[in-house]
Amino acid sequence: MNKAQFRSDWLNRLKIARQLPLANLKFFFVVLLVLGIFFRFVNLDRKIYWHDEAYTSLRVAGYTSREVGEQVFNGQVINVKDLEKYQRINPEKSLRDTIKSLEIDDAQHPPFYYILVRLWVRWFGNSITVTRSLSALFSVLVFPCVYFLCLELFESSLVGWVAIALISISPFHVLYAQEAREYSLWTLLILLASWALPKALRFHAEGRKAIHITGMWGTYASAIALGLYTFPFTGLVGVGHGIYVIVTERFRLTKSVIAYLFASLTAFLSFVPWLLVTLSTWTQTGATWTAFPIPFVTLLKVWGLHIERAFILTIGDFGFDEPLIYITLPFFLGLTIYSIYFLCRHTPVRVWLFVLTLMATLSLFLLLPDLILGGQRSTAGRYLVPFYLGVQLSIAYLLATQIISANFFKQKFWQIVMVIVITAGVISCAMSSQAVTSWNKVISYNNLEVARIVNQAQAPLLISSSFGVNFGNTFALSYILDPKVKLQIVTGNTQPDYLNIPKIPSGFSDVFILNPSDQFREKIEKEYDTKMNLLFNDSFLFLWKLTTPLR
Repeated sequence: MNKAQFRSDWLNRLKIARQLPLANLKFFFVVLLVLGIFFRFVNLDRKIYWHDEAYTSLRVAGYTSREVGEQVFNGQVINVKDLEKYQRINPEKSLRDTIKSLEIDDAQHPPFYYILVRLWVRWFGNSITVTRSLSALFSVLVFPCVYFLCLELFESSLVGWVAIALISISPFHVLYAQEAREYSLWTLLILLASWALPKALRFHAEGRKAIHITGMWGTYASAIALGLYTFPFTGLVGVGHGIYVIVTERFRLTKSVIAYLFASLTAFLSFVPWLLVTLSTWTQTGATWTAFPIPFVTLLKVWGLHIERAFILTIGDFGFDEPLIYITLPFFLGLTIYSIYFLCRHTPVRVWLFVLTLMATLSLFLLLPDLILGGQRSTAGRYLVPFYLGVQLSIAYLLATQIISANFFKQKFWQIVMVIVITAGVISCAMSSQAVTSWNKVISYNNLEVARIVNQAQAPLLISSSFGVNFGNTFALSYILDPKVKLQIVTGNTQPDYLNIPKIPSGFSDVFILNPSDQFREKIEKEYDTKMNLLFNDSFLFLWKLTTPLR
């Protein structure tokens, strides 16, 4: 059997599988879909509300960092409840204030998601459950999008169902479905654009009516534009789509290429106003942490974890020290590599090239600077949503074709592999549903432990500054600190914290200090004739305590 006949054989099997009842398999996939929806909505308020989510609430409420600094981060002793005002929408601030706060403080995060969240919490309330539920809803809408994308690419409902199963119980997707950030919406828009593009190209090839072709290109342009206003890396997804269109059209300026260029240009021009804002404020508000170098070995480990986290939960903040990682990683890494090989070997160029460009364009844009210049751009899993989707599509195709293989032993082997993958995902999501923190909380992973230490004191005072992660983490801690805890926060954005030593009042049983600089600690010890003990530390949190309370 030659290569063309082999491919034709696989396509025929897939078309047959599309028509088969496959009642047991369909029931199995429906159960997984229901489980996936359940995992997205269960215990939405259980996990800690972390640093980045606190910023979401701050933007939705419409406050800038400067306003907060002037009103509460001024060295005065305040109650924990006093921070609540800046985490809830109120009559003082409008939708325009939400957009303005992003323009001034955080233009790297465009406003579309934050506008939707503001409307959502205004309609349904300001609780953590409500705020996070919008992300969960977007994540559920991912399922029909990935199904129709698989129908368009692979002409197989079975591949679509397997892809739904993989995504529904993927710990990565479930964690971000339960987080008040824009990444579930971004996933949805990536898939919507990715479905519209090959469908528009097919309409061109089939000579469909102009209204149908225009409608699909309009859908594509709208999805890319909204994607850009959700997360700017959508532009690189569009670049990957462009590479795909140009290659499949054999580098000719066809009607399809012209239509793609026009749709992309329309989407880009719609984003120009916000792009100009982002560029003008990048040096003040950009994600400069991504350029900080990390060891090459650490970078390799993180990429291993990227593969792992698509299928199985890692318990620790980074997972490097978990023995389970070194047991399961070879399996999932091997499965991923083989699925990509299998996809390229057994599908037409129009299929495998689409999946590879989706997977690789943004990933390489982040990874290559890390390898050449140093940095950690590619370590943030939330930036790699297209990579995760590409991996899951390739594995879905592999499993869907092999579990119906005419070879009995192949069929049983790959059915076992699918059961292992599904079981790992279900167990991971079940564990995650009962956990109070997870690896994607990063800076705030151990906030609960810090809050427990402070809450145990009889009359505690927690001193912090607004410098760096302290700003967002102080708000995040306010959700889990007891009302008896008092806060004293000094500014640290415009000048070092040690230039703003607070006047610590007496009468507190315990005085704690969160993430002080060495100079800040030395000045406190000298000015108040006391010493400090380090009670807790990890990569991001350092909690100190004065050895003797002030009288």
